[in-house]
Amino acid sequence: MAKRQWLFIRNVIFFTFTSFGGAQAHLALLLKYFVKNSHFVTEDELLELNALSQVLPGPASTQTLVGIAYKVGKLKLALLTFLIWMLPSAAIMTFAAISYSMLDQKEKFMEVLEFIQPIALGIVAYAAVNLAKKIMASQVSVFLAIGSVIATLVLRNAYVFPLAILIGGMISSAVETPREETELRVKLFSNINPKKLFYFIGVLLIFALLGALINTTSPFSLPIRLFENFYRNGIFVFGGGQVLVPLMFTEFVQMKHYLHASGFLSGYALQQTLPGPTFSFTSYLGALTMKNFGYGMSGQVLGGLVGVIGINLPGLILILFIVPFWDQLKKISRIKHSLSGINAVSVGFIVAAFLLMLLPMGFNWLSLAIMLATFLLLNYTKISPPLIVLAGILLSFVL
Repeated sequence: MAKRQWLFIRNVIFFTFTSFGGAQAHLALLLKYFVKNSHFVTEDELLELNALSQVLPGPASTQTLVGIAYKVGKLKLALLTFLIWMLPSAAIMTFAAISYSMLDQKEKFMEVLEFIQPIALGIVAYAAVNLAKKIMASQVSVFLAIGSVIATLVLRNAYVFPLAILIGGMISSAVETPREETELRVKLFSNINPKKLFYFIGVLLIFALLGALINTTSPFSLPIRLFENFYRNGIFVFGGGQVLVPLMFTEFVQMKHYLHASGFLSGYALQQTLPGPTFSFTSYLGALTMKNFGYGMSGQVLGGLVGVIGINLPGLILILFIVPFWDQLKKISRIKHSLSGINAVSVGFIVAAFLLMLLPMGFNWLSLAIMLATFLLLNYTKISPPLIVLAGILLSFVL
């Protein structure tokens, strides 16, 4: 491997272990490690890749980093970069799920969780408010957000998410896009390899079919169904980790009852203390789900792998397939205008999930005060979520 690529890997490792603070902070670190310090890409190239990642479903920071790696060293370096970036936090979250399953009956551990859960809700509320400020700019977006809240709360079905995202994108695209570009669209889509599109959709269909056919008593049934769940959500998550977590809560806790709200919120709060991608939280969900269905430690490790691979695979495929014709894709305003509707629906999902997460906590005044304090600290100070979570853990030992 060339010296330049080894230097790139070194910077990926530095980035992986210092990337606290979510997507916006990640972009600043990407600029530091890969533009200013080492000049692997230009600032314009980095911003272009970040813009592409915002258009695509999936983890924006992961897709941007993998896109940079692809430009530097093509497919092998891109895949190696993905593994370095994802595995440390995924391994910690899988271990946390296994530890939680061993300790969740201990009184002191539950006391710690009592303060962590409202902090997690405060973080979700902060994400919802900030995303809404950026997205709620028109009557159409407000209508779509309210519609997605109602649909989620009333229907309680996992397929509400992809259908609402599809409808939201179609409505905003139809309302806001000028009637033009027909020739450009034809030229672009004539360049798309239909085999790649078939592979992308085929993975979802195959695992959905296998999950339906295999008897639920089979030891292979749950891992296959989990992979389908994570892969499907990976296709339809627009907005990054702040949208992923509410979607996962609604499907895994409220709809399918794979795990309890307390375990979910505790894992999310822990994830906020770690550097790296928010999407590694899915390894915790996969491992804890396997435990709750009676699988041993090896099964829980498998669940962690299924979660993190399933949720990331669609975004990884898309960034590697679409980069070659991104220059044409970004010119189509119909695609650009569909994003406002998709993001509005995503805001609705977060609001609905926040309400569903709030109910199990009940009207405990101390918990509500901690949740409100978390929101206010995040909104009006520069204190980061990891410090708030750690303060919550320390508070549990004091009180």
